Amino acid sequence: MRCDQTAAWKALQAHADTFKSFDLRSAFEQDPQRVSRLSVSAPHVLADLSKNHTDPVTEALLIELARQTGLAAHRDAMFRGEPINNTENRAVMHWLLRQPEATQSGELVAPLQQVHDTLEPMLAFAEQVRADAQITDVVNIGIGGSDLGPQMAVLALHDFVTPGKRFHFVSNVDGHELAGVLQGLKAEKTLFLIASKTFTTLDTMTNARSALAWFRAQGGTDVARHFAALTTNVAAANEFGITTTFGFWDWVGGRYSLWSAIGLPVAMAIGAQGFRDLLAGAHAMDQHFQSAPLEANLPVRMGLLDVWYRNFMHYTSRSIAPYHSALRRVPAYLQQLEMESNGKRVDRNGHALPYDTAPVLWGEPGTNGQHAYFQMLHQGTDVVPVEFIAVKKPTHSLKDHHELLLANVIAQAQALMLGQADQGGHKHFPGNRPSTFLLLDELTPASLGALIALQEHRVFVSGSIWGINSFDQWGVELGKVLAKDIHARIVTGNMSGLDASTAALLNKVR
Repeated sequence: MRCDQTAAWKALQAHADTFKSFDLRSAFEQDPQRVSRLSVSAPHVLADLSKNHTDPVTEALLIELARQTGLAAHRDAMFRGEPINNTENRAVMHWLLRQPEATQSGELVAPLQQVHDTLEPMLAFAEQVRADAQITDVVNIGIGGSDLGPQMAVLALHDFVTPGKRFHFVSNVDGHELAGVLQGLKAEKTLFLIASKTFTTLDTMTNARSALAWFRAQGGTDVARHFAALTTNVAAANEFGITTTFGFWDWVGGRYSLWSAIGLPVAMAIGAQGFRDLLAGAHAMDQHFQSAPLEANLPVRMGLLDVWYRNFMHYTSRSIAPYHSALRRVPAYLQQLEMESNGKRVDRNGHALPYDTAPVLWGEPGTNGQHAYFQMLHQGTDVVPVEFIAVKKPTHSLKDHHELLLANVIAQAQALMLGQADQGGHKHFPGNRPSTFLLLDELTPASLGALIALQEHRVFVSGSIWGINSFDQWGVELGKVLAKDIHARIVTGNMSGLDASTAALLNKVR
């Protein structure tokens, strides 16, 4: 049943009408157990949800909403390999990529075997490159999920990266990006990874051809040694001169592909065992999502909170504030994960929705963000829920730094909640601003895997409640199709049939 047709939805609407006077400070005074009641543990992640705009009635109604919309059945259908991506008639099985061998039965035995038949040679190749002292630079050329996931993970796990190797990521078709990366590189010391499932993605292949031209201009001749492809189009890769390829399957969506061959640069950076630990952390979160009761299920609780904020509190955005410099690309990664998944205006059957879906995600690492956009969070006219991500233990030994970092993140959450009484107007902080606090004990491959899987499943939950297909991305296609037409017109100067604004812009750039 679609969420707006349930009794729980109507009850939440009525509850929201009486909720306008809710104040976090009063909620803590009235409920001494609020912190313990709203702290949820999951593999590698502790979540403090107590500073959010909810009360026991809200929480109970949201759980009932999950039951009435059949969330658990939808989740179980995904884990059975059913084609829940109904607009493309595909299964959604990125979770299978992180399952150990011999843990499936029935129809999923063969796909799981295929996963490990690809994983083993991929990890062997990663170890081969790691041991190759001649290769000092690895350049990953992809876009979207073929760039954001691997780049985010390599940066996040910097402390685990093998010495003597540098990793670069090129996604933008803007030649300035590729040219900037190539400066200072040497052809004989560089390995290029071309990440494109079809080996036809325009941005990626434009960059790939330019990289090949640079390689040859630098005197490079052994394309097979210095280029590898993450693709299913082996023939096209071979025509390019590439003989080393690793594929994946149509049940792996781009923004969920970090766990597949797309994760090859991550495996090269942190090693085969590190990559296995990344998969294991994600698998542990999969098991939590599958088995924990709804009330104690962290992805469920966070996804339901997202629905409450978007549809009943009418908060339009969420700020991601990772207080760890290595997690600086997490906000960008989550932007694609959530907004490409749930930025939909029709339900699974193509009917227009009468309610809002994905919020806008944005953010920067702390403490930089404190000196930029936190002014608006504390004193702006919009209420923006904040999601803090903190790590308990540092990997460096610099005195006082990590203690100061943790003090800042805890203080920001406190300040958003408590505010400050009026001291002449300009120094008034209203407080009562919501936040979630995610705490990792350490930043390791396993904890990063769990954190990302948590976010994947949280997006599944909100999308399931909204009754949308979170696993297609038709909105990505229109601009790409039009760009091909515009590109041809830039070359030819043909303006026939164009709207006046587009024609005028073309004339100005030609």
